Amino acid sequence: MTSATIWREVLARIQGKVAKQVYDTWFMPICLEKIEDSTAQLGVPNKFFGDWLSQHYKPLLEEAISVARGGEETLITFTLSRKQPTGQPETDGSSVLTSRQATGARLKRGIQLNSKYTFENFVVGAGNQFAHAACMAVAEQPAKTYNPLFIYGETGLGKTHLLNAIGNYVAERTSLRIAYLTTEQFTNEVINSIRYDKMMDLRKRYRHIDMFMIDDIQFLAGKERTQEEFFHTFNALYEAHKQLVLSSDRFPKDMPDIEERLRSRFEWGLIADIQTPDVETRIAILRKKSEDEGITLPEDVTQFIAATLKNNIRELEGSLVRLGAYASLTGQVITLEMAKNVLRDLIGAKKKIVSMDDIQETVGARFHVKISDLKSRRRSKTLVHPRQIAMYLCRELTDSSYPEIGRQFGGKDHTTIIHACKQVIKAKDSDSALSATLDSLKDQILGA
Repeated sequence: MTSATIWREVLARIQGKVAKQVYDTWFMPICLEKIEDSTAQLGVPNKFFGDWLSQHYKPLLEEAISVARGGEETLITFTLSRKQPTGQPETDGSSVLTSRQATGARLKRGIQLNSKYTFENFVVGAGNQFAHAACMAVAEQPAKTYNPLFIYGETGLGKTHLLNAIGNYVAERTSLRIAYLTTEQFTNEVINSIRYDKMMDLRKRYRHIDMFMIDDIQFLAGKERTQEEFFHTFNALYEAHKQLVLSSDRFPKDMPDIEERLRSRFEWGLIADIQTPDVETRIAILRKKSEDEGITLPEDVTQFIAATLKNNIRELEGSLVRLGAYASLTGQVITLEMAKNVLRDLIGAKKKIVSMDDIQETVGARFHVKISDLKSRRRSKTLVHPRQIAMYLCRELTDSSYPEIGRQFGGKDHTTIIHACKQVIKAKDSDSALSATLDSLKDQILGA
């Protein structure tokens, strides 16, 4: 029996055991790479896909493959693959929902979503894997897993992308009624409804839908009438077992200008954070975006941009578009020198040359300690705290290694620097005063 025959039997068996939506989403994209002895290697589109299958459907797959092989017990492993999945039906254009058709269907149903934001083009990394998995789970089973789902993270890290991806996924696979809007849009609708005495229309519009997604919920702060309306809308939908998805740039407890009764409701379901992407994720985003945009981006340029623009995915993508436009208009090939020249304004704002001397001087002045004391081996409380802050800032604002920072602080061991950085990172997450001090010092050092 050939591998292709085995795999067709496996898919046929699985198709009879899971819902069509689950089969289409999780099993059609798989391909059978090879079978050796008692192990089958399955090709999947990406790492997250493999992780999800391993956690949720591995026993089912192993059982189906073992049965298809005549009862021979078979274990499975996952690998990344670009092969055409054998479970994917042949496409003649008649049964496939194209992007344009899907967008048209959404618009016809009044769903205002950005069709460019999907799960397929969201780059998953260590900093967003949890949020991505939570959004996938909600998209697959609205109101049955995590409700409400609250996603938070700094600006430009992908919250809007994930909310739209949920909406697009659900809209293209179900007939559920979906509402996606920003807090500003919701506020304006409340204002207009009050002004024109149409509050009943507003309530009818949003309290009888199946999925309600609000972006940037932190902007409810200070808007008492909008908070009141949102509170009752939230309650009506939650009690009717409808899905709520919210995004914010901060944790619910860090929004003091929003009523406690609302903030507590934000915590009823699952809270997932999106963290700043690591360098590997930034490189993957640039590669994915350049491929999608048809921009040839040399590896050294990719590495340079990823190492320079660390905190914001929008800036990464904006720099790529800027480079692509410049290369297209001038007819030049993108090089490292071109990138440094074209992006000099953006990079200059992010990459001001900072010396460790500058940092020690600024921190010493702020805490009224001498630089010589920062470099000394004295461990009084009045010195340890500013010394650790200075070490942390040296690591954050310069390209210096731990050993280099250690030498700058009187020849201290690199493990001392690592410990200091960890202490500050741990403390600033729970100490708002320390976080504010660090931000102030950074602004002062960078000349903001």
